[in-house]
Amino acid sequence: MVSLLQEIDTEHEDMVHHAALDFYGLLLATCSSDGSVRIFHSRKNNKALAELKGHQGPVWQVTWAHPKFGNILASCSYDRKVIIWKSTTPRDWTKLYEYSNHDSSVNSVDFAPPEYGLVLACASSDGSISVLTCNTEYGVWDAKKIPNAHTIGVNAISWCPAQMPDPAFDQRVTSRTALVKRLVSGGCDNLVKIWREDNDRWSEEHRLEAHSDWVRDVAWAPSIGLPRLQIASASQDRHVIIWSSNAELTQWTSCILHTFDDAVWSISWSTTGNVLAVTGGDNNVSLWKENSEGQWIRINYESGTAIQSKQTHNLHPQQQPQQPAHLQPSSDSEHSSNLSNSHLSNSQLSN
Repeated sequence: MVSLLQEIDTEHEDMVHHAALDFYGLLLATCSSDGSVRIFHSRKNNKALAELKGHQGPVWQVTWAHPKFGNILASCSYDRKVIIWKSTTPRDWTKLYEYSNHDSSVNSVDFAPPEYGLVLACASSDGSISVLTCNTEYGVWDAKKIPNAHTIGVNAISWCPAQMPDPAFDQRVTSRTALVKRLVSGGCDNLVKIWREDNDRWSEEHRLEAHSDWVRDVAWAPSIGLPRLQIASASQDRHVIIWSSNAELTQWTSCILHTFDDAVWSISWSTTGNVLAVTGGDNNVSLWKENSEGQWIRINYESGTAIQSKQTHNLHPQQQPQQPAHLQPSSDSEHSSNLSNSHLSNSQLSN
């Protein structure tokens, strides 16, 4: 069973869209349509330690950098801006960098694994993805953009883990794969796309098609040493899909975790990569775990009922399945206002 660990009154003046714990699970950052970001002690039910103001619109998402770079937090907003904040103490925050080179709402931000340095990916309703890289020695930021990543808009972004599966677990692999930067994105074109950086340029590596409506969230699971990687995607079509790769990342298969009662807005993996949190329009948060038979079990039910995956697809790089039809796009403000449910922090979901 899952029990309530802590409840915090954020005192935001409008809807809270996202909440994220830092690497140690001690500081909690929240963001809201009131345009502010607030910092709390996660284990003390008290007032905010700090209120960060810099956006002129609803703030959709926050994400923490690895602590090796200090206390650094990024936020993105409907005002088309990404702000990177840094603190010397939990109460003292300053604006480290502001990026304003998107033409529409910035819906999602995610810091890369620390092995790649201080790097932030940003997804926007203008259809593009930005990758911001900091030269920490000189404090200079460089921006690269992936234009036309998704038609209509990009809703979510997530980094591939830097630690690839160990060849010792797979005798077919003869040498360790070199580290390659990869991103997964989800968009209003119903697609999940995997991006790869080669020679300082980003290109589409795979296009995963199974959703029939907007993809609202994507999350790359932490690597746990197995000769595969997994991605979860959540959609307005009420499905959460788990995508699994082979050891070479040349082939992806998909299975539908569950068909929910309403649109699914947000998903988050545990730090061990074996538990997935799901939340959506049904106002529920559910936790799911894959058993030894490949079935996904909702673990916060007393009965622990196993729900078998509904469908599997084999997707080869050359395969181009017909794109499923999607709903007519809404306005930019309507699209952005839907990105409203909070992710559960990974450190809270370890199992």
